[in-house]
Amino acid sequence: MGGFAALESDSPEMVASFERSLSFAVLKGIAGRCPRCGNGKLFRGFLQLRSRCDACGLDFGFADPGDGPAVFAIFIGGFIVVAAALIVEFVYQPPFWLHAVLWAPLILIATLGPLRLLKGLLIGLQYHHKAAEGRFYPGEGT
Repeated sequence: MGGFAALESDSPEMVASFERSLSFAVLKGIAGRCPRCGNGKLFRGFLQLRSRCDACGLDFGFADPGDGPAVFAIFIGGFIVVAAALIVEFVYQPPFWLHAVLWAPLILIATLGPLRLLKGLLIGLQYHHKAAEGRFYPGEGT
């Protein structure tokens, strides 16, 4: 739990000042900000996570959303594109090449657009709930 080591070693006043609500962690995660202080940047590039917060020094080693953001983006984007394609098909009945021209860009926009927001959201939720790697026995891996 590398990300929470900084919290445990700080003074009680500093820890209390960083105790935030769920909505704070969620909103700051979506905004791409540090879920602890809300000031430092979370991302270095489009999806690449920084190693630590510039403002408060929180180690982002705890943050591992895995494929979760991509799965949510695919499900949300897929629902939007399939619903739109079905509506267009039944109402206008365009040729198949027009479907490809219409839906290929929308697929990219609907899946890549929310990907960073979803990754930030999941990292904010991981921080707030102190999510860690599963262990079979207490103290295992520390």
